[in-house]
Amino acid sequence: MIGEVLAVNVSEKRGEKKKTVEEINLRAGHGIEEDAHAGEWHRQVSLLSLSSFEKMRKLGADVIYGDFAENISVAGIDVFKLPLGTKMRVGEALLEVTQIGKTCHDMGCAIKKQVGTCVMPHEGIFTRVLESGRVKTGDTVEVLTGDDFI
Repeated sequence: MIGEVLAVNVSEKRGEKKKTVEEINLRAGHGIEEDAHAGEWHRQVSLLSLSSFEKMRKLGADVIYGDFAENISVAGIDVFKLPLGTKMRVGEALLEVTQIGKTCHDMGCAIKKQVGTCVMPHEGIFTRVLESGRVKTGDTVEVLTGDDFI
């Protein structure tokens, strides 16, 4: 399964809106350099699919890449359908899916206030970095199967 990176997004502080940048550097066991959510835990890098953005736009949400606090926005793959433990090559980095969905900040969620719902609790995914590398807009996202590790 092959997809494409639409945008890469970071924030220097937790709770702050993510901004789209040209390129990010991912470090194994740490996450994205210069991102507030990096560290030695299971939610180092977050991803969200274009289909999730489109779903929210149909409900009237005025959203752009980074608005859901995702680090990597992707097209061509519905990342929320990937099982836990799935490995994927994103640009130069290797990621492993560790969590699907997260609790929104209830009515503190700007998107939920706008349209009454949010996709992050069911469609945002979290990963940990297994191999370091750079990721930029236009890079390939490749979901790896067990055969890719033989």
